[in-house]
Amino acid sequence: MFGKIVYISDNIAHINIPAGTPIGMNLINMNVVFEDTNKKILGEVVDVSKELIKVHFLGEINNGKFIGGVLRKPTMEANVRIVNDEELELIVGHPGNSVFRLGYSPLYDDKPVYVDINELCSNHLAIFGNTGSGKSYGVASLIQSLFYNKDFMPFRANYMIFDAYGEYHTAFSKLNDVNPNYQFKFYTTNRMQNDGELLSIPLWLLSIDDYALLLEADTHSQLTIIERMLKLVRIFSTNDNISNEYKNHLIAKAIMDIMYTNQTAASKRNDIFSIISSCSTDQFSLETPVQGLGYIRKFRDCFEINTSGTFVESNLITDYVTSFIKPDLEKLEPSSDHYFTLNDLERALQFTLISEGLLRNEHMYNEAITLKVRLHSLAISENAVFFNYPNYITFEQYIASLVSKNNRKAQIINFNLEDLDDRLAKTIVKIYSKMFFNFTKSLKVRASIPFHLVLEECHRYVQNDGDLKLLGYNIFERIAKEGRKFGMILNLISQRPVEISETVISQCIDFLIFKMTHPRDLDYIKKMLPNMSEEIMEKQKNLQPGTCVAFGKAFKIPMIVKMPLPNPEPYSSNANIIATWKA
Repeated sequence: MFGKIVYISDNIAHINIPAGTPIGMNLINMNVVFEDTNKKILGEVVDVSKELIKVHFLGEINNGKFIGGVLRKPTMEANVRIVNDEELELIVGHPGNSVFRLGYSPLYDDKPVYVDINELCSNHLAIFGNTGSGKSYGVASLIQSLFYNKDFMPFRANYMIFDAYGEYHTAFSKLNDVNPNYQFKFYTTNRMQNDGELLSIPLWLLSIDDYALLLEADTHSQLTIIERMLKLVRIFSTNDNISNEYKNHLIAKAIMDIMYTNQTAASKRNDIFSIISSCSTDQFSLETPVQGLGYIRKFRDCFEINTSGTFVESNLITDYVTSFIKPDLEKLEPSSDHYFTLNDLERALQFTLISEGLLRNEHMYNEAITLKVRLHSLAISENAVFFNYPNYITFEQYIASLVSKNNRKAQIINFNLEDLDDRLAKTIVKIYSKMFFNFTKSLKVRASIPFHLVLEECHRYVQNDGDLKLLGYNIFERIAKEGRKFGMILNLISQRPVEISETVISQCIDFLIFKMTHPRDLDYIKKMLPNMSEEIMEKQKNLQPGTCVAFGKAFKIPMIVKMPLPNPEPYSSNANIIATWKA
């Protein structure tokens, strides 16, 4: 079939086809070996004409091992032949304790393709493909293959699947039937769904950055306001005495600030009454009795204005109010281990509005009001239930609760986000991603508890957004750059890679590319990935559903892999139009 090498150009050998030689098989994408006296070079057929076969060099076979890249080209006299079974196993792998079957090679009679678990699962993975290309089936098949593996049990795995459309529940809900040591846990945002736990996040575990995302902050001054709000809500949740003293201190300071302004008495009274109406205590309300010398006045009556335009009880007001100002309270640093609710946050933000001189700073006050409106909108919306955690829990306890079910370890945790709008879904995915990343970084033994984030439709979350400018980082970019060494691994799944953060894609090591046709996406992938060759681009254009081009560190060479049909299948099939339309 193969004749002599006619010439070698760059990384391609041009091989003569002897006259009259029939070509009995489809050679495109088949692997061949150039065999010299002292070396073997592996290649792939990329083009066949009537007279020539073009073969692209892939690597060398030395001492029973395949090494990618070619240092020395074959001689012109090298024998060229189809790869044999022994050499093929160096490429597609073979069964063992540290591998799993990813799929099959359609080029070699469905020969199983085995992948080293450590190589694939310790690096960031990207899975791209058009809708209908079998992408979701491929994801389900990959994870099922890991857990159905009889030679290896990933008991301590933590697969956190953020499911944009509720597709994966059916694929993994029977995991316990496969192995009683496995547990599947399901969190849902659908309040009517009874077969899972309603997603719920403890507010006290969120940082300033998390609240900035939740409240859509867009200026650094708003971060300062959020920081103050969190300090106050934690002080107010400590105990009744300290909480009340601090509230009275803030109210008293705000009143005295107004008292010393150049406003008219009427304007001062209006501002003070506005504070009292929004931030009142037993000591500061309009009906609070104020003790004078031999008489008692209600707080509101102390602000009657005489004919000279001043308060009739200005001295009494000053004495009473200043008695509650306690500068030492400003040094109080609250602990973060206290329970609070969205309503408590609203109350704390209201007190923030009267403190730190915000009332007299129009710009800061307006920014605080913006946060107040957004916080109130959340607190009265249906989404408030997702932040209504029923009891106090520590960070470590919360992470442990996420990965346990009926006091047993859960390996696959599915977060169904289909009932959330894109903005809130994006924020929640970022919050959880940051939690898991911080947890892995806190471990005494680095990477001892790996977490795999499976982000379905990740272009909804992993974007080039404003986080870097406001917070100084984007959590997905930080995980992409630093997470691998801590055991924090990203698994990105998308049909629109062009919308994903360039930094994150650039850090992915392994790729499963299903059929893609959009020119912008193809061009973007080609530019972003240095190992995305023209050959790979051409291969993926004609793939069948459920078949992908797999390449990266976990694969010896780029190869076409037919993924096995998952069992059970994810809930991602097309609508059955005939069944739904017919009478």
